[in-house]
Amino acid sequence: MLLTIDIGNTHTVLGIFHKERLTEYFRITSNHALTVDECGILIRQLFPDYRKVKDVIICSVVPPLTPIYQKMSKKFLKVDSVLVHWNLLLGIKILYDDPSQVGADRIANAVAAYQIYGGPTIIVDLGTATTFDVISEKGEYLGGAIAPGIETSSLNLFQRAAQLFKVSLEKPGRSIGKNTEESLRSGIIFGSVGQIDGIVNRIKEELKTKHRIKKKPNVIATGGLADLIAKESKTIEKVDSTLTLEGLRRIYLQLKRSKK
Repeated sequence: MLLTIDIGNTHTVLGIFHKERLTEYFRITSNHALTVDECGILIRQLFPDYRKVKDVIICSVVPPLTPIYQKMSKKFLKVDSVLVHWNLLLGIKILYDDPSQVGADRIANAVAAYQIYGGPTIIVDLGTATTFDVISEKGEYLGGAIAPGIETSSLNLFQRAAQLFKVSLEKPGRSIGKNTEESLRSGIIFGSVGQIDGIVNRIKEELKTKHRIKKKPNVIATGGLADLIAKESKTIEKVDSTLTLEGLRRIYLQLKRSKK
Protein backbone atom coordinates (compact mmCIF):
# COMPACT_ATOMS: atom_id res chain seq x y z
CA MET A 1 0.00 0.00 0.00
CA LEU A 2 1.20 3.47 -0.94
CA LEU A 3 0.36 6.59 1.10
CA THR A 4 0.25 9.74 -1.04
CA ILE A 5 0.35 13.14 0.67
CA ASP A 6 -0.34 16.49 -1.01
CA ILE A 7 0.46 19.31 1.44
CA GLY A 8 -1.13 22.59 0.38
CA ASN A 9 -1.34 25.98 2.07
CA THR A 10 -5.00 25.58 3.00
CA HIS A 11 -5.67 21.84 2.76
CA THR A 12 -3.68 18.63 2.87
CA VAL A 13 -5.00 15.68 0.87
CA LEU A 14 -4.01 12.17 1.92
CA GLY A 15 -4.80 9.04 -0.05
CA ILE A 16 -4.06 5.33 0.13
CA PHE A 17 -3.42 3.35 -3.06
CA HIS A 18 -3.68 -0.41 -3.16
CA LYS A 19 -1.77 -1.15 -6.35
CA GLU A 20 -3.49 1.13 -8.93
CA ARG A 21 -6.68 1.76 -6.99
CA LEU A 22 -7.19 4.75 -4.71
CA THR A 23 -9.09 3.03 -1.89
CA GLU A 24 -9.75 6.12 0.25
CA TYR A 25 -8.68 9.71 0.58
CA PHE A 26 -9.28 12.66 2.89
CA ARG A 27 -8.98 16.45 2.59
CA ILE A 28 -7.99 18.04 5.91
CA THR A 29 -6.99 21.52 7.03
CA SER A 30 -3.26 22.22 6.78
CA ASN A 31 -2.43 22.90 10.42
CA HIS A 32 0.86 24.79 10.37
CA ALA A 33 1.33 24.07 14.09
CA LEU A 34 1.03 20.29 13.60
CA THR A 35 3.56 18.18 15.51
CA VAL A 36 5.03 14.86 14.40
CA ASP A 37 3.07 12.96 17.04
CA GLU A 38 -0.20 14.70 16.16
CA CYS A 39 0.44 13.86 12.53
CA GLY A 40 1.00 10.20 13.39
CA ILE A 41 -2.18 10.04 15.47
CA LEU A 42 -4.08 11.62 12.58
CA ILE A 43 -2.82 9.01 10.12
CA ARG A 44 -3.79 6.21 12.50
CA GLN A 45 -7.30 7.66 12.88
CA LEU A 46 -7.88 8.20 9.16
CA PHE A 47 -6.38 4.94 7.94
CA PRO A 48 -7.07 1.94 10.20
CA ASP A 49 -4.83 -0.23 7.97
CA TYR A 50 -1.88 2.17 8.30
CA ARG A 51 0.41 -0.70 9.31
CA LYS A 52 0.10 -2.07 5.76
CA VAL A 53 1.61 1.09 4.25
CA LYS A 54 4.96 0.16 2.70
CA ASP A 55 5.79 3.38 0.86
CA VAL A 56 5.06 7.12 1.20
CA ILE A 57 5.39 9.90 -1.38
CA ILE A 58 4.89 13.58 -0.59
CA CYS A 59 4.44 16.77 -2.57
CA SER A 60 4.46 19.95 -0.53
CA VAL A 61 4.25 23.70 -1.02
CA VAL A 62 4.46 24.36 2.73
CA PRO A 63 8.12 24.04 3.80
CA PRO A 64 7.43 24.03 7.59
CA LEU A 65 5.06 21.05 7.25
CA THR A 66 7.26 18.99 4.93
CA PRO A 67 9.64 17.64 7.63
CA ILE A 68 6.68 16.97 9.94
CA TYR A 69 5.20 14.47 7.49
CA GLN A 70 8.62 13.05 6.64
CA LYS A 71 9.41 12.44 10.31
CA MET A 72 5.92 11.00 10.87
CA SER A 73 6.51 8.50 8.06
CA LYS A 74 9.75 7.39 9.66
CA LYS A 75 8.47 7.23 13.24
CA PHE A 76 4.98 5.80 12.79
CA LEU A 77 5.12 3.95 9.47
CA LYS A 78 8.80 2.95 9.53
CA VAL A 79 9.16 4.27 5.97
CA ASP A 80 11.57 6.75 4.37
CA SER A 81 9.27 8.96 2.32
CA VAL A 82 9.94 10.22 -1.21
CA LEU A 83 9.67 13.98 -1.66
CA VAL A 84 8.67 15.21 -5.13
CA HIS A 85 10.87 17.87 -6.73
CA TRP A 86 11.64 19.04 -10.24
CA ASN A 87 14.77 16.97 -10.95
CA LEU A 88 13.31 13.54 -10.25
CA LEU A 89 12.60 11.12 -13.09
CA LEU A 90 9.20 12.52 -14.06
CA GLY A 91 8.56 11.49 -17.66
CA ILE A 92 7.97 15.12 -18.64
CA LYS A 93 10.40 17.89 -19.55
CA ILE A 94 10.04 21.13 -17.58
CA LEU A 95 10.63 24.21 -19.75
CA TYR A 96 10.21 26.80 -16.98
CA ASP A 97 13.06 29.34 -16.86
CA ASP A 98 13.92 28.00 -13.40
CA PRO A 99 12.43 24.50 -13.01
CA SER A 100 12.98 24.61 -9.23
CA GLN A 101 10.24 27.26 -9.02
CA VAL A 102 7.53 24.87 -10.23
CA GLY A 103 5.46 23.71 -7.27
CA ALA A 104 5.54 20.00 -6.48
CA ASP A 105 1.76 19.80 -6.73
CA ARG A 106 1.87 21.32 -10.22
CA ILE A 107 4.50 18.75 -11.20
CA ALA A 108 2.32 15.88 -9.93
CA ASN A 109 -0.69 17.29 -11.80
CA ALA A 110 1.32 17.59 -15.01
CA VAL A 111 2.64 14.02 -14.83
CA ALA A 112 -0.81 12.54 -14.22
CA ALA A 113 -2.57 14.69 -16.81
CA TYR A 114 -0.09 13.89 -19.57
CA GLN A 115 -0.07 10.15 -18.87
CA ILE A 116 -3.86 9.91 -18.57
CA TYR A 117 -5.13 12.47 -21.10
CA GLY A 118 -2.13 13.07 -23.35
CA GLY A 119 -1.20 16.47 -24.71
CA PRO A 120 -1.74 19.24 -25.25
CA THR A 121 -3.49 19.65 -21.93
CA ILE A 122 -4.37 22.62 -19.73
CA ILE A 123 -4.76 21.87 -16.02
CA VAL A 124 -6.77 24.24 -13.83
CA ASP A 125 -6.15 23.60 -10.13
CA LEU A 126 -8.53 25.48 -7.83
CA GLY A 127 -6.75 25.71 -4.50
CA THR A 128 -5.35 28.51 -2.34
CA ALA A 129 -4.17 29.84 -5.70
CA THR A 130 -5.83 29.03 -9.00
CA THR A 131 -3.05 27.64 -11.15
CA PHE A 132 -3.00 26.95 -14.87
CA ASP A 133 -0.43 24.45 -16.19
CA VAL A 134 0.17 23.71 -19.86
CA ILE A 135 1.55 20.46 -21.26
CA SER A 136 2.50 20.07 -24.92
CA GLU A 137 1.86 17.10 -27.21
CA LYS A 138 5.43 15.95 -26.52
CA GLY A 139 5.00 15.97 -22.75
CA GLU A 140 6.76 19.29 -22.24
CA TYR A 141 5.74 21.42 -19.28
CA LEU A 142 5.48 24.78 -21.05
CA GLY A 143 4.54 26.91 -18.03
CA GLY A 144 1.28 28.45 -16.98
CA ALA A 145 -0.38 31.12 -14.89
CA ILE A 146 -1.07 31.73 -11.19
CA ALA A 147 -4.07 33.71 -9.95
CA PRO A 148 -5.52 34.28 -6.47
CA GLY A 149 -7.69 31.36 -5.39
CA ILE A 150 -11.44 31.80 -5.06
CA GLU A 151 -11.51 31.43 -1.28
CA THR A 152 -8.33 33.48 -0.89
CA SER A 153 -9.60 36.48 -2.86
CA SER A 154 -13.10 36.37 -1.36
CA LEU A 155 -11.73 36.20 2.19
CA ASN A 156 -9.60 39.27 1.48
CA LEU A 157 -12.73 41.07 0.28
CA PHE A 158 -14.65 40.21 3.45
CA GLN A 159 -11.77 41.37 5.63
CA ARG A 160 -11.29 44.71 3.87
CA ALA A 161 -14.90 45.76 3.26
CA ALA A 162 -16.54 46.57 6.60
CA GLN A 163 -20.12 46.16 5.41
CA LEU A 164 -19.60 42.87 3.59
CA PHE A 165 -19.75 39.46 5.22
CA LYS A 166 -18.59 35.95 4.47
CA VAL A 167 -20.94 33.79 2.38
CA SER A 168 -20.83 30.10 1.54
CA LEU A 169 -19.38 29.38 -1.87
CA GLU A 170 -22.21 27.83 -3.86
CA LYS A 171 -23.88 28.40 -7.21
CA PRO A 172 -25.72 31.75 -7.36
CA GLY A 173 -29.39 31.58 -8.27
CA ARG A 174 -28.96 34.50 -10.67
CA SER A 175 -26.41 36.98 -11.95
CA ILE A 176 -28.31 40.04 -10.72
CA GLY A 177 -28.36 39.60 -6.95
CA LYS A 178 -31.34 41.02 -5.06
CA ASN A 179 -29.49 41.26 -1.75
CA THR A 180 -25.89 41.44 -0.55
CA GLU A 181 -25.55 37.69 -0.11
CA GLU A 182 -26.75 36.94 -3.65
CA SER A 183 -24.62 39.74 -5.07
CA LEU A 184 -21.50 38.40 -3.35
CA ARG A 185 -22.08 34.88 -4.64
CA SER A 186 -22.69 36.15 -8.15
CA GLY A 187 -19.54 38.25 -8.16
CA ILE A 188 -17.32 35.61 -6.57
CA ILE A 189 -18.47 32.54 -8.51
CA PHE A 190 -19.27 34.05 -11.90
CA GLY A 191 -16.26 36.34 -11.63
CA SER A 192 -14.01 33.35 -11.02
CA VAL A 193 -15.57 31.45 -13.91
CA GLY A 194 -15.02 34.43 -16.21
CA GLN A 195 -11.40 34.71 -15.10
CA ILE A 196 -10.75 31.01 -15.66
CA ASP A 197 -12.42 30.90 -19.08
CA GLY A 198 -10.60 34.08 -20.11
CA ILE A 199 -7.18 32.74 -19.16
CA VAL A 200 -7.83 29.31 -20.69
CA ASN A 201 -8.89 30.93 -23.98
CA ARG A 202 -5.76 33.08 -24.00
CA ILE A 203 -3.61 29.99 -23.41
CA LYS A 204 -5.38 28.16 -26.24
CA GLU A 205 -4.71 31.05 -28.61
CA GLU A 206 -1.06 31.23 -27.59
CA LEU A 207 -0.62 27.49 -28.14
CA LYS A 208 -1.81 28.03 -31.72
CA THR A 209 0.10 31.17 -32.57
CA LYS A 210 3.37 30.86 -30.66
CA HIS A 211 3.77 27.12 -30.16
CA ARG A 212 2.23 26.04 -33.49
CA ILE A 213 0.07 23.43 -31.76
CA LYS A 214 -2.95 22.71 -33.94
CA LYS A 215 -4.55 20.01 -31.83
CA LYS A 216 -7.29 21.15 -29.45
CA PRO A 217 -6.00 20.97 -25.86
CA ASN A 218 -7.76 19.03 -23.14
CA VAL A 219 -8.88 21.21 -20.23
CA ILE A 220 -8.89 19.38 -16.90
CA ALA A 221 -9.90 20.87 -13.55
CA THR A 222 -8.91 19.66 -10.10
CA GLY A 223 -8.98 21.02 -6.56
CA GLY A 224 -11.62 21.53 -3.91
CA LEU A 225 -13.91 23.86 -5.88
CA ALA A 226 -13.45 22.23 -9.27
CA ASP A 227 -16.92 20.64 -9.41
CA LEU A 228 -18.70 23.92 -8.63
CA ILE A 229 -16.74 26.00 -11.15
CA ALA A 230 -16.70 23.38 -13.91
CA LYS A 231 -20.51 23.35 -14.03
CA GLU A 232 -20.51 27.05 -14.96
CA SER A 233 -17.37 27.11 -17.10
CA LYS A 234 -17.44 27.01 -20.91
CA THR A 235 -13.86 25.78 -21.22
CA ILE A 236 -13.40 23.10 -18.53
CA GLU A 237 -14.11 19.69 -20.07
CA LYS A 238 -13.49 17.30 -17.19
CA VAL A 239 -13.05 17.32 -13.42
CA ASP A 240 -10.44 14.96 -11.94
CA SER A 241 -10.55 15.57 -8.20
CA THR A 242 -7.72 13.15 -7.36
CA LEU A 243 -5.36 14.17 -10.17
CA THR A 244 -2.55 15.22 -7.80
CA LEU A 245 -2.65 11.98 -5.82
CA GLU A 246 -2.65 10.00 -9.05
CA GLY A 247 0.37 11.99 -10.20
CA LEU A 248 2.18 11.11 -6.98
CA ARG A 249 1.44 7.43 -7.52
CA ARG A 250 2.76 7.54 -11.08
CA ILE A 251 5.92 9.41 -10.08
CA TYR A 252 6.55 6.83 -7.35
CA LEU A 253 6.16 3.96 -9.84
CA GLN A 254 8.56 5.58 -12.30
CA LEU A 255 11.16 6.01 -9.58
CA LYS A 256 10.69 2.42 -8.45
CA ARG A 257 11.08 1.08 -11.99
CA SER A 258 14.23 3.17 -12.57
CA LYS A 259 15.93 1.50 -9.59
CA LYS A 260 15.44 -2.00 -10.95
